Amino acid sequence: MTEVYRNYIAGQWVESKSGKTFPNTNPANTTEVVGHFQASGAEDAQAACDAAAKAQSAWSATPAPRRGEYLFKAAELVESRLAMISEEMTREEGKTLPEAKGEVKRAINILRYFGGEGARQFSYQIPSERDNVFCYTLRKPLGTVALITPWNFPIAIPVWKLAPALVSGNTVVIKPASLAPLSSYRVVEALHEAGIPPGVLNYVTGAGGAVGNTLVEHRAVRAVSFTGSCQVGNALYEKVTRRKLRVQLEMGGKNPTVVLKDADLDFAADVLVNGAFFSTGQKCTACSRAIIEKPIYEPLLEKLIVKTQKLKVGNGLEPGIDIGPAVDAAQLETDLKYIEIARNEGALLLCGGNRLTGGIYDRGYFIEPTLFTGVTPEMRIAQEEVFGPVLGLMVANDFEDAMRLANGVKFGLSASIVSRDLTRVHQFISGIEAGLITVNLPTAGVEYQLPFGGTKESSFGMREQGPAALDFYTETRTVYMKYA
Repeated sequence: MTEVYRNYIAGQWVESKSGKTFPNTNPANTTEVVGHFQASGAEDAQAACDAAAKAQSAWSATPAPRRGEYLFKAAELVESRLAMISEEMTREEGKTLPEAKGEVKRAINILRYFGGEGARQFSYQIPSERDNVFCYTLRKPLGTVALITPWNFPIAIPVWKLAPALVSGNTVVIKPASLAPLSSYRVVEALHEAGIPPGVLNYVTGAGGAVGNTLVEHRAVRAVSFTGSCQVGNALYEKVTRRKLRVQLEMGGKNPTVVLKDADLDFAADVLVNGAFFSTGQKCTACSRAIIEKPIYEPLLEKLIVKTQKLKVGNGLEPGIDIGPAVDAAQLETDLKYIEIARNEGALLLCGGNRLTGGIYDRGYFIEPTLFTGVTPEMRIAQEEVFGPVLGLMVANDFEDAMRLANGVKFGLSASIVSRDLTRVHQFISGIEAGLITVNLPTAGVEYQLPFGGTKESSFGMREQGPAALDFYTETRTVYMKYA
């Protein structure tokens, strides 16, 4: 019998008020239901926010190093269950087992990193221009915060939001994406077992409309951190700014990799394949545009075709699989729709472009990794986020043309360059409109101890991850003290 997972409110595992649940289905094998989760509504979200508000005062009064100890304990518990959580992630989200293991390890590292921040929340002593006046700053938590997280990194993103929020002294209500709620459930379960006080952390599953709207409208909520689509993020912004809530939005990307004529072609092809196709292209930092200088365009294109066609698509639990399925039927349909749009607009399909069928493929949402050439800036495939394994190849006449093409979109999350020319590399770093810049590396692949976020339409608000994450979840107070 498939397990039923409950909400976590005020330190208790509880069913939704309606008693209804929804299935969490394996996208690689749709005959398998990974679990049933609570189809929560406004009453459940209200109860979670009320519990968080009630717990706020005592939690903020708990010394920060002691708050960090709960994160350390949770990290140990998650680490002891690494194999189980990784397998569950592959079953609920579809990414390959090695990628899932890497993500769980990353979540463990994030818990430990922010556990240490409990003893490292620096304030500043600043000299006064007046005699016998001592000036300093201190941090105060905002209060109760709402976290709305996506399905594509179902443990890492929840953890990189809730860990700094908790160690800063805030109480939390988290609503994970309905397509992959089990991974974040395991983190909440670990924090519960670590003994975190009732009401400090609350977990509610369900539809974004009913649950999400209540979270952002509750009087106790002081801030909202959201990762997801631009459409939902922009609507959320309109709601919360009317209440003057602090808001953090991480949304879409249309990330370029610029390959200059001095690049090693095999190395460049590997960087592009990694950035575009791993995790089935379902990363906001995935590369979806390859901008290649004309002298190496044709030879690099040939290498890309060979490497792309060698990728093995299948169930991520099986050894040797490079690419798992799309997360659900809707995402698969979106991928196929954009492939058809690209062909209709004149892009040339080099390889891939089809849904895979037959055998195990008939039970899941599998699609071939896809390459297009002849992509021009006005095409939708060059401007809009697909969120699938689709890479458009564009020709640049020279470096200046490559920069024009790279910056010619509304997004600005991630960008990379492949080159051994240090002058051009530094010019790229200076001129590219992106919050995350990589050199001779894929566009995707970030580390927990550095700030993360984009520019333009990709992000709004303060940075996530690293020490900068604490800025979003705290207010700075300034003290002037005359002592004589």
